[in-house]
Amino acid sequence: MARDDFSWAIPVMRAGYAGRGLVYLCVAGFSLYAIWYGGQASGTSSALSQLESTAWGSVVLFLIFLGMVAFAVWRGVNAVFDLEDRGTDGKGLVARAALIVSGFIHLGLAALAFTLLFTDGGEGGGSSLAAWLSAIMQWPGGRWLVALGGFVIVGVGIYYAYRAWREKYRHRLQANHFTEHWDWLLKAGLVAKGLVVVIVGMLFVYAAWRADPNAAGGTGDAFAWLTGQPYGQVLVAAICLGLLGYALFCFVNAAFRDIPKVSGGAIETLEAKLASTVRQAL
Repeated sequence: MARDDFSWAIPVMRAGYAGRGLVYLCVAGFSLYAIWYGGQASGTSSALSQLESTAWGSVVLFLIFLGMVAFAVWRGVNAVFDLEDRGTDGKGLVARAALIVSGFIHLGLAALAFTLLFTDGGEGGGSSLAAWLSAIMQWPGGRWLVALGGFVIVGVGIYYAYRAWREKYRHRLQANHFTEHWDWLLKAGLVAKGLVVVIVGMLFVYAAWRADPNAAGGTGDAFAWLTGQPYGQVLVAAICLGLLGYALFCFVNAAFRDIPKVSGGAIETLEAKLASTVRQAL
């Protein structure tokens, strides 16, 4: 195999995105089921914990574990070898650094799935976050660090929405019948994901302002906050439907994502196909 042959990264990428899709499918699926029966929406840790009590839960958890490890490896390889041509200017280096951070986050999800599979633990994710934030808040300027982290998370959420609005995701997807006709659902999924991330970031900022580490949280806490708002359950249900779209977005990336340094630009992207269609219409 040639030194610059990165075709081996394709199955790793596919497994990673498929595992990520499974995570959001579980979060949205368990949440919608709970809301239908008058319960509360689930966060990521809670949704994965609930898998233990289902018939095929261990199998799904194992697939999620493999997928999260694969996604972390894919992010690292992508960042180091710049497989998606992000570049070496300031913007490109920031994007590649973000890929590495994302890889570590997904290693954390892999660890959670592993814990649920092979130990009797797995609970207490929220209290662990609170303890971690409490320790940081004791540092000089610690509350400012937590607030800064919250604003960064908010920025990430806004970027998800920006990608949906400007349709930035299209230049990474292959053009075919499915991606063309279900593009609206992929866009809705990105918006829903962005909204949840923004709320999570706001909770971190609020925790820093109140000096209360218990006020911060993840997806489950974002759902809990939304539920307390007017028409909260309706809003959460709508976002969970959107997260089903985000799960589809992950599965579509697993199947149809274009990697420029592998394809060599030979694959027509969704962005190029739709632009061509518009030009022909004019």
